[in-house]
Amino acid sequence: MEKLDQNTHLYKIRHSLAHVLAQSVLELRPNAKLGFGPPTSTGFYYDFDLEEALTPEDLKVLEKKMKKIIKSNQKFHREELSFDDLKQRLEESDQTYKIEWADELSTEGEAVWSVYNNGPFWDMCEGPHIESTKDIPLNGFSLDSLAGAYWRGSEENKMMQRVYGLAFEDGEQLQDFKKKRKLAMERDHRKLNAQMQFFIIEEEVGKGLPLWLPNGTILRDELEKLAKEKEFAAGYQRVATPHITKENLYLTSGHLPHYAESMFPPMDVDGEKMYLKPMNCPHHHLIYRSSPRSYRELPLRLAEYGMCYRYEQSGELAGLLRVRGLSMNDAHIYCTPEQTKEEFINVIQMHLEYYQMFGLADYWMRLSLPDEDNKKFVSDPELWKRACDLVVQAMDEVGVHYEAVEGEAAFYGPKIDFQIVNVVGREETASTNQLDLIMAERFDLYYIGADNEHHRPFIIHRAPLGTHERFCAFLIEHYGGAFPTWLAPVQVRILPVASAFYDYAFQLKNQLQTKFIRVEVDDSHDKFGKKIRNGATSKIPNLLILGEKEQSDQSVTWKRYGDQDQQTLSFESFQSIIVEKINSRLD
Repeated sequence: MEKLDQNTHLYKIRHSLAHVLAQSVLELRPNAKLGFGPPTSTGFYYDFDLEEALTPEDLKVLEKKMKKIIKSNQKFHREELSFDDLKQRLEESDQTYKIEWADELSTEGEAVWSVYNNGPFWDMCEGPHIESTKDIPLNGFSLDSLAGAYWRGSEENKMMQRVYGLAFEDGEQLQDFKKKRKLAMERDHRKLNAQMQFFIIEEEVGKGLPLWLPNGTILRDELEKLAKEKEFAAGYQRVATPHITKENLYLTSGHLPHYAESMFPPMDVDGEKMYLKPMNCPHHHLIYRSSPRSYRELPLRLAEYGMCYRYEQSGELAGLLRVRGLSMNDAHIYCTPEQTKEEFINVIQMHLEYYQMFGLADYWMRLSLPDEDNKKFVSDPELWKRACDLVVQAMDEVGVHYEAVEGEAAFYGPKIDFQIVNVVGREETASTNQLDLIMAERFDLYYIGADNEHHRPFIIHRAPLGTHERFCAFLIEHYGGAFPTWLAPVQVRILPVASAFYDYAFQLKNQLQTKFIRVEVDDSHDKFGKKIRNGATSKIPNLLILGEKEQSDQSVTWKRYGDQDQQTLSFESFQSIIVEKINSRLD
């Protein structure tokens, strides 16, 4: 569960509602056995062991009982008991799960135990709660759903019934959350994938290892094409590295000791341990080291869309958002200390250009700093301070809002993550930049300076588009499947109103394909009205309607997705306009 601030009024409301829910369930099912009932980031829940399971219809009854309790103005009162008194009270109420929990906690030496009372209900609880049920907004909560939950989260224990509730400080916030959640469900990339066919994940291949279908591959290819063009213009050079490597490479980098749990197990190849590549960095360092470098070559920018493999836990896998096989928009910049701030600023600016292109406006940066007491981080306070100061100066000059957090830096240096809030209010980590303090020394990287001496380069790790998988999932949800023309799997669909115009339709298709436009003809036997509806359902950005007039005039009637109007123009004019829109990525 997300860590919540117990001092907020909303936390106290949600915690108190959990108790009111338990009280209502005991009124409806007097023999109910209570489990746990914590607040959550959107409300609260409580687990029950019931002789007769609750139904969705029961939620309405329970909600009415809860509102009646709230109106009765019950006070929340804290009471401290000895363990013997607590145990006696639990046994009298026959709350077997609470007894088990108390017995376990008693071994930790607690001398005083707290319970909270409101009206006839009480529960062992550390609090905090609001003063009275009247402080709970009646229109700010609702019971939401039922689910199964094992006692204490273990499959070896009994399955209980969990009742979920939503709770906010007023009815407007509650309704706003429900609307956003409904939109999130409609825009979930996994749901849209079922309709639009971007990827599949098959048991024969493995969990978290997506197979990209043609439509999804187009998204990948267009993003990679975009990145290649921008990186070429920014002076990047492209490289490619293998999918596996020897163990010693990751021992040298330090990744293996720090990230072994997130790496696939090694395979034995000719008596040597080989690992699937979890990141591209060490390989790029070897490319840098492959020939002597001069300060005149720097900054050297090496970029790669390299496949990487990470052993994510099964329970954390989620469509394309969390996978085990991923392709990163990765690059490493090797520069002199004097060049570092400017290069870091340029990388941040590249992020901002991408976000502007995709219409993303709600974002901020998280600056991750080391924790001096954590041995994970390289111990060199002076070097850390220098690197952190450089990163802060770069962010201040760009002017994007950022927040600093301790203990989340990479083990080799500070990093910034771009946090984006999507259309339904969910925050995602979209991309990252890192300033590397130590890899140049570990891999013995150097350049010959103007003084003819050896110097260590500073290294910037950056991935403005993150991984193909996560960024594609984000864009699918951001656009709701209605992509701009340049990114759409099918950019143009031609709709002849009758079979007499099929030849003209395929003639236009062939001409558009010579311009590398993704186009198809709907030559199905569906009625014309259904062809229009199918185009809208498939979210095709451009529909071309062809009839007798269009054929005779060598024209098309152009209908845009989401636009009620349509226009008739020559095919040559349409082709010029659509090519310009695609090439400029303005639509």
